[in-house]
Order: sequence, then structure tokens, then C-alpha cells
Amino acid sequence: MKRFKLQWILLLLFISGATLSAQTISSPDKDFQMTFSVNDKGEAWYELSFKNQPVIRPSRLGLELKNTEGMMDGFTVSDTETTSVDETWEPVLGEYKEIRDNYNELLVTLKQEKANNRIIQIRFRLFDDGLGFRYEFPQQSQLNYFVISEEMTEFRLAGDHKIFFIPGDYDTNEYPYTTTTISELPAVMDKATIQITAQSPIRNLAVQTPSMMVSNDGLYINIHEAALVDYPAMDLNVDADNFIMSTHLVPDAVGNKGYMQTESQTPWRTIIVSDDARDILASNLILNLNEPTDYEDTSWIKPVKYIGVWWEYFIRGKSTWAYSTATNVKLTDDFSKFTPNGHHGATTEHVKEYLDFAAAHGFDAVLVEGWNIGWEDWIGNWKENVFDFVTPYPDFDVDALREYAKSKGVRLMMHHETSASATNYERRLDRAFQFMQDNNYNSVKTGYVGQIIPRREHHDGQSMVNHYIHVARRAADYGIMVNSHEAVRPTGLNRTYPNWIAQESARGTEFEAMGGLPPEHTTILPFTRLMGGPMDYTPGIFQTLLSKDENGEQRVNTTLVKQLAYYVTMYSPLQMAADLPENYMRFPDAFQFIKDVAVDWDDTWVLEAEPGDYITIARKAKGKDEWYIGGVTDESGRTARIDLSFLPEGKFEATIYADGKDASWNENPQSYTVKSKKVTSKTQLKQDLAPGGGVAISIKRI
Repeated sequence: MKRFKLQWILLLLFISGATLSAQTISSPDKDFQMTFSVNDKGEAWYELSFKNQPVIRPSRLGLELKNTEGMMDGFTVSDTETTSVDETWEPVLGEYKEIRDNYNELLVTLKQEKANNRIIQIRFRLFDDGLGFRYEFPQQSQLNYFVISEEMTEFRLAGDHKIFFIPGDYDTNEYPYTTTTISELPAVMDKATIQITAQSPIRNLAVQTPSMMVSNDGLYINIHEAALVDYPAMDLNVDADNFIMSTHLVPDAVGNKGYMQTESQTPWRTIIVSDDARDILASNLILNLNEPTDYEDTSWIKPVKYIGVWWEYFIRGKSTWAYSTATNVKLTDDFSKFTPNGHHGATTEHVKEYLDFAAAHGFDAVLVEGWNIGWEDWIGNWKENVFDFVTPYPDFDVDALREYAKSKGVRLMMHHETSASATNYERRLDRAFQFMQDNNYNSVKTGYVGQIIPRREHHDGQSMVNHYIHVARRAADYGIMVNSHEAVRPTGLNRTYPNWIAQESARGTEFEAMGGLPPEHTTILPFTRLMGGPMDYTPGIFQTLLSKDENGEQRVNTTLVKQLAYYVTMYSPLQMAADLPENYMRFPDAFQFIKDVAVDWDDTWVLEAEPGDYITIARKAKGKDEWYIGGVTDESGRTARIDLSFLPEGKFEATIYADGKDASWNENPQSYTVKSKKVTSKTQLKQDLAPGGGVAISIKRI
């Protein structure tokens, strides 16, 4: 620590020439202070404190450009403006009916004399829960088109924090989380970088955002970005010796990072901080930094609870996406001449069974994967024209299923696996959406499995960021909601494009069938992946032992009740009951919670939270006198203390779904109890959670 303190002192001395141009703003509640300064070399710096504790030590700002003078030094402050905003807005779908947007803003205009007096601006917004800032490039004769070779934003941390991380990568965010300290990152990174399809790990030491950290003195710190538009995603380089993070933008096929034209701006860099972990989960800072939607009509955007022909593909021997065992398949082939493999899941009769189940139990939609031609030999072949998104296999009757679904009052949910060929998908996009509209589909699950085409582009690069937004925007023209998988991690754009109702963009339930997820996984995801927006986690697996043979067991590493709790702790307006219908019929009383639980909310209360350990959340259903509580824990059992003071006056009945006394994630995971209890706003519940377990509670007014 002596070496660390000395380096900080030297750094402060180095930038001490900036005193005359320093500007400081505070958050509305005065807990945060942010100072911006320019030193005698014309370098821009900022620092951030919370309740007089340093969060970000003096850190450098700027960008390196290609084939021209960089935006790193030679700056003078030509103007500053301060603004305060306090207003509210209503999300189309969300965790709150109304969100407060309250901040103090500093806009700094910098002139760079050595670059022909060109102007750049840095806009800082300081909220009661943290800081957002971005670079802005006004239209001017001195600056028009330019190429970013790297953004050089720094986050100089104030200590050797605990960090919950996944490795930096240009193409996948489906790594499992690793918990360590910043100084120990070099020692654990190789082990953390497991083999994943279409990965591109960053060669130097780097982690992805959202990056969640906990300091030794009890600060919770989350670094991410907001409003990722026309720009590459941000990973974070790590100097583990000095606790410094810096931006590492995802490159394109020729190594450039960003192509810019004024007037433009970067995404916001976000730093959310509190001394209470619950405040991190309750933060709306990232949403507030996104632009309001300009959709004139959003009445067609609805929350969705769905089932699907999906999980059975992950259970060995059940069914397949592909219709046949043919190889060297082309879109021009006559699939009626192929011999069926006998295990195709997306058949007309099988989908009707799912539609019957959905109608009987109140589900909105049925997802069907593997309905369209092309699934036979595409994985790993880097083929461009794999799917056309309109031609069904011979055993999938589009017309009959459209009418059958309509008669049942249930929608079919389209699946567009693009095979990561963005070029093919964009060429066929309008025809595919018109096909959906003609056949009464109003939601689509998109997928980007594999290496991106155009070849050598990346899932998280600027061109693909623009592609995902284009798909969401074009879908809105057809009245279609989008759930994207294998896309860039979200940054709050569901505010701007509210029909982009969910994403995967992390290691979800399917990995329970591919080696399993540790019990702590879903106590970390809300502090990391879900900071940017709702996730299609696909919960609800009741049959947790998937297989058992001479090679051992393959299981879902949770109790059954923990799967119920996910519908509350893993926020999404799109929620799947992912298991097979027959497994729900074995546990009808537990299934009732999935049928009852809301997916759109008026209010949310984070009751307990500690990243990597436990989370307990309560929510009020949109427009109803109904409240739902979910609590989850890691591999350690615990007693949740549930304060019901959020309830209004009156008497209520709580239905409590709890782990059995003999339950744990690996022994008796299906052991549970269901009991009812009269409660009021003065009730304090104590509920035992099994190792890897949970609790789920529904509350209704008597």
C-alpha cells in the first residue's frame, strides 16, 4: 500500500498545474463530487468521490485518432456550462411505473490549438447514484470525418477491489463469472477464459463490462456504458499492479475502432457507486442516460410470458432442430426429398400440443425453434446463406398453425437464427418481417451463433452494434417485438427502442445442460449483465436432474424453488417457462406461481443484496393489488429477512413457496413446501433458503 500511496501523490503533483481550470460539481444529494481539470500539458482529467471517499483517482481522458493529431493533450478550456435537471418519465415496460431523472450537469468545451483550434466537448452528469460522461464532437470546419484508433478513458481505482468479472472478448459474453481481486486477475485469467463458440479473447489483460467491484472499505462500484449507438462496445484494460482500468474498444476487420462524422458523440461511460449493495440494483442511471423513444404509438408493445419448443433440444435424445441428417445442404434444395431423422421437434402436431398447454395455463406465446429449413449442417461452417426465414420444413404447416394458434388465443413466437450472417439477415429482413406480419407473429427471438459475416467483424464491433439497432427499429415498423440472443450486451437502449424487450447476452439457462452453472451465478448477474437491461434468462426448470450415467450426473444447480424466485430477481418483461410441459404437471402447486407471477411492474424494492451471495427483491404487479417476492442464495444456505413495510394499509394473504428442510441444489432439489399466511405492512418474515435455493412469495389483498 505504501507504493500505491506514493504513486497517487506523484500523480496529484503531476496534474497540480490544473488548479486554475478545475471545475467541480456535486450530485443533488451532495454525496458525490466530480472534479474536471486540465493540466499544464493541456491534458484532461477527472476524479470522483462518494461521501468523501475516493472512488476514481485523477484519471486521464481523451482519444487517439488514426492518421491525424490525437485528442489527448494541448487542450484549453474555452467554455463551461452547468445545468440541473429534475423530472420524471414513464417507461413502456419496466421495473417502475415512473422513473425520476435528477442530476447536475457540467459541459466542458475544449479547444485544441495545435489541431487547428478544433473543438471537442465532455459532458458530465452526476446523479445521486453515480456519474455518466461522454465525449461530444460538434459539427465544425476543423473536424468532419475521423477514425478512432482507441479511446483512452481511464478509471484509476482507489484500491485493490474484489471484482466479479468475465474475460474481455470481442465476440462472446457467455463466460462464467470469476471472483477475485484486481491484483490477482493475471493469475486467474487463463482459467477464466474457457472455450466458447466464436470467441475472440483480448490478448492483453482485460475484462468486460458491466464490471462489478467491492472495495475493502465497503463501497460497491459498477462500471459500464449507456446508449451504445454507432460505436463499438467497451471492454476494460486492467493494470493489475496499479488498479487502473482503461477503455478497450472492439475493433473492426481492419483494426479500426470507430468511424465518426460530426455532429456525433460516444456512449456514456457510467460509474454507479453506493455503500449499500441494494442501491446498485435499484439504480436507473443507465436508463436515464438513454434517449426517450420517438415511437408515436407503443400500445402494441406488451410483456410476454411464453413457453416453447426449446429446452427439449438440450436434453439428450429428446428432439432436434434439424429435419434430416442431410449434409452439404443449400437453401435451393428440395427438403421434401430428404429423409426425416425422426426426432424433429418443430412438427405441426407437436407445436399444437404446446399451443394447447399455453392456452390451458394462460401463456401468451409459444416459441418454436427449428421450424425453418437450413438447420442441418450450418454450425462451424461460416456459411453466409444458411436461412431464408420464410420457408418451413415439410412437417411444419404454417397456415394450419396460424389458424390453430388464433383459435386458442395464443401467439406463435418466431425464431430467426441468423448463423451470425448479418449480411444475409439484412438482405432478407423485410421479407421475413412481412412473413411474420402475414402469419400473426408479433415477436421474434433472433440469434447470432457463430463467427460474424462480414467475415472478421465482431459481435460487439461498431457495424454489428448498428445492425442490432437496425433490426429493432425495422421490427417496430412491422409491429414486432425483438428478443436478441448472442448480441452485444445491453446499455439501456430498451428505453429508446422499447420493442427490443429483452436480450440474452450472457450465460443463461441453456448452459445448465452443458456443464452446469454454479449456484452463485444468478446472485452475480443482476449486478453485472442485468445492469444494462432485461435478460431472457429462460428460467423455470423443475426437472433439475437432467441425466445420470456412468460418466456422472448432469443437473441444473438450483432447487426447484430457486427457479421460481428467478421470475422476480431476474427482471425481464419477457419471461419463459422453459421446462417441458409434462414436468410442470408433476408439480402443479409450484407451477401456479409461474402462472400467477407478473412480468411488468409498478414498483420494485430491493430488500437484501450482496453480490455473489444473495438477493431478495419485492415487486408490485402493474395495475394490480398483487406483490411478488423472490429470494436467491449461492451455495450457502441462509435465512432471508423479508420486511413487508412496502405494502399499503390493509390485510393480505401471502402464499410462500419455500425449500424443504432436506433440500439443496444437489440433493433433494425438488423438495419444497407451499403455505399461506395472513400478513400486513408490519409483518417481518424469516425464511430459510437451502444451499443453492430460494424463496418465492405471492401476496394478494384479502
